[in-house]
Amino acid sequence: MLVSDAVATALADLGADTVFGLVGSGNFHVTNALIGHGARFIAARHENGAASMADGWARLSGRPGVVTLHQGPGLTNALTAIAEAAKSRTPLLVLAADATSPRSNFRIDVAAIATAVGATPAALHSPSFAVDDTVRAYRTAASERRCVILALPLEVQAADCAYPGVGPERTMRGRAPDPAQPADRQAQALARLLERAERPVFIAGRGARAAGPEARAELERLADACGALLATSAAARGLFRGSQWDLDVSGSFASPLAAELIQGADVLVGWGSSLNMWTLRHGRLVGRGTTVVQVDSDARAIGVHQRVGLGVTADVAATARAVADLLPAAVDTGGYRSAGLEERISREVRWRDVPFTDESDGQRIDPRTLSIELDDLLPAERIVAVDSGNFMGYPSMYLSVPDADGFTFTQAYQSVGLGLSSAIGSAIARPDRLTVAALGDGGALMGISELETVARLGLPMLIVVYDDAAYGAEVHHFGPDGYPLDTVQFPPADLAAIGRGFGCAGVTVRTSADLEPVRAWLEGGRDQPMVVDAKVTSDRGSWWLEEAFRGH
Repeated sequence: MLVSDAVATALADLGADTVFGLVGSGNFHVTNALIGHGARFIAARHENGAASMADGWARLSGRPGVVTLHQGPGLTNALTAIAEAAKSRTPLLVLAADATSPRSNFRIDVAAIATAVGATPAALHSPSFAVDDTVRAYRTAASERRCVILALPLEVQAADCAYPGVGPERTMRGRAPDPAQPADRQAQALARLLERAERPVFIAGRGARAAGPEARAELERLADACGALLATSAAARGLFRGSQWDLDVSGSFASPLAAELIQGADVLVGWGSSLNMWTLRHGRLVGRGTTVVQVDSDARAIGVHQRVGLGVTADVAATARAVADLLPAAVDTGGYRSAGLEERISREVRWRDVPFTDESDGQRIDPRTLSIELDDLLPAERIVAVDSGNFMGYPSMYLSVPDADGFTFTQAYQSVGLGLSSAIGSAIARPDRLTVAALGDGGALMGISELETVARLGLPMLIVVYDDAAYGAEVHHFGPDGYPLDTVQFPPADLAAIGRGFGCAGVTVRTSADLEPVRAWLEGGRDQPMVVDAKVTSDRGSWWLEEAFRGH
């Protein structure tokens, strides 16, 4: 068989049943071979959209996403989304057709490009080793949570090869590797810290979310044993939903009460969290005298962003289990928990419960009011996928999510324009839930071509645009200093009409009453996607904006 067919056969045997992409001459045959082996192919309108869809799909499916791209510009068009996936440690396999002839205008250095954006380079080296190269790339993506760019040289794809089969020794279907156990001395040191702690706080990150339900169970068991409060990084939002000790998100998005309690911790433990500037507000959430502990399966992640008193290189769930087994049945101090604090958390920890003055004026709606109204309208079983921009804190923190799979947050690269496509991937991965794409007008217009994809696929998505007719972050950062803002402000656009042009339902929202068509759509058949062009007030910057610019 041709190598292109062998690659597709191997991926099918490995379980790749959903593929995103945009087809050109270089990936035409391998894509059709994947379809021939039963894969569902989702054609995007732009390669960047295809890669972001695969990223969103992988985050919620728990399996490597697969995206197939044309040689040369097919890959370079997708690089922003690939960089986001690489920085997020999303398991993603990029099938990148590769023109290696020096005479080809499509020739680029695929390996150098992969390295430049933090992805792992791989390639088909010869027809005889093509299947091994493919399996190795897929396994790297799956087992190491890496974004792998697999170069498919055109001349190798077109060659003949014998398919050797993908047996248990090659697949991920055999016995999974055992999770890394903590060293006895590290587990004992953490147990001693927690046994003495009076105000312990756990912050679970992307690594804890990726570890699945077992990690939550073990972390809650340990937290119960030592009286710890529970929080997450933004990427793991929803992991502890339902616990009365859930502080929601730590860092730039933290509510005033959550920030107060995290800053008051005497022992702060990061579980699969990088503890970066976003999660700890550039270290300001670490109180004076607080002992910081970081648990991560990757030794290279320990202490990169925050100085730690103890680093534990091991699996999150395995470490929590080992430490809980070392603690006495009940810690005498009771930890941070009390009946009074539990009641206060239930009343104050959500942003929507923090009092504010509604600045809606009849022409524009306050984004806080909009988000609270939407939160009340939307079904509990939802996915909130958020783009980047000045608006992003409102849907991220005012729209509740049912669990960690209810939140898609493509912010590791902080790129505007990925939200709609990542929402499409999320919707395909979890058709049992309503997916809400929360976008700013800048990001919506950047990725607007994928509205056609939403309509073509008939996805019952709600696309909410927080429309301030500007790149609001720049307006509010530079405006107070008197800089001209003509470059970041734009005339009004009728995004609801644009949505209707793509085949979506569309509504413009200026007041709470204007949300009635959204209610009707939610209660009806949802037979087409809906675009909500919410004209939001823009008199103030988001509360997290200062933190964002501190990180530049």
